[in-house]
Amino acid sequence: MNVPAWLWLVTLGATTLVLLLDVVVIARRPHVPSMAECARYLTVYVGAAIAFGIGIWVLAGHQYGAEFFAGWLTEYSLSIDNLFVFLIIMAKFGVPEKLQQSALMVGIVIALILRGIFIAVGAALINQFAWVFYIFGAFLIYTAVKLAKEAMADDDDEEFEENALLRWVENRFPATQSWEHGTALFAREGAKRLITPMFVVILALGTTDLLFALDSIPAIYGLTKEPFLVLTANIFALMGLRQLYFLIGGLLKRLVYLGLGLSVLLAFIGVKLILHALHENTLPFINGGQGVHAAPEIPIGVSLGAIVLILALTTIASLLKSRKDAKAQLSYDDIHAGRREHGH
Repeated sequence: MNVPAWLWLVTLGATTLVLLLDVVVIARRPHVPSMAECARYLTVYVGAAIAFGIGIWVLAGHQYGAEFFAGWLTEYSLSIDNLFVFLIIMAKFGVPEKLQQSALMVGIVIALILRGIFIAVGAALINQFAWVFYIFGAFLIYTAVKLAKEAMADDDDEEFEENALLRWVENRFPATQSWEHGTALFAREGAKRLITPMFVVILALGTTDLLFALDSIPAIYGLTKEPFLVLTANIFALMGLRQLYFLIGGLLKRLVYLGLGLSVLLAFIGVKLILHALHENTLPFINGGQGVHAAPEIPIGVSLGAIVLILALTTIASLLKSRKDAKAQLSYDDIHAGRREHGH
């Protein structure tokens, strides 16, 4: 895929402009967005992603169009899973609702910058070393197994564990515990200059997304080798994340099988990566350094269909399970209410 320099510049410029407008709007009026506002913005972002994908499909061919949609759906799904952790971070640090938009916005900007760096590094590694696909594939399968174990553990009391950098910052720098400074990152109390809770929350969101990128970037490189598609899929996946956070905060708790579904998705992409690595093999201790052409390549059409099927089954099964649990809980409450009325 030959992407001209002007298209890279237009893409980066448009992304920067949208982010700046968002930052200005939020900074002027910190507030809790209504459901209508979230739905409106989310519709625009999702519509823009679909229109972009159709444009790629028409102008560059169905192969690249399918690669974009597969990558975007995968990144979007992983981003939704990330919202669980974001909710936990917000609760742990007691972020006032009207300030959560600002924290998420800065976190998303940091995420885009970090992912841009990861994408560039990933592209350089892929161009130089074909064997890196073995590492990407093995890592995704390991992550899938770990995610499946966590999902099956069914731990409702999940807590956010501060990473080493976060602990170091909190121990090294004096901080104020009050949210009276709003979105400010630093505050002065007397002669002391302190970091604010907002600084700590943004650091928590940014470093957490850095860990998420370790999964998502190898995953999308398993679906497309085009850095432009990798970047744009990530941009569109992150753009509506802030609105999605407020729109489906309650729905997230009903997606009980999301972790399990994502583990299957990551395992599928991991296997696809290893098969591709075998096909392009250059390691001397595997088949004498020659490609294992008997290893099948999974076409992007099959990958896209598998991703849609996995996500659809995960969502349907989750909602059915949540409805069943809700009915069971209602019946349980009715029985106990009846016993109390009869003096039992």
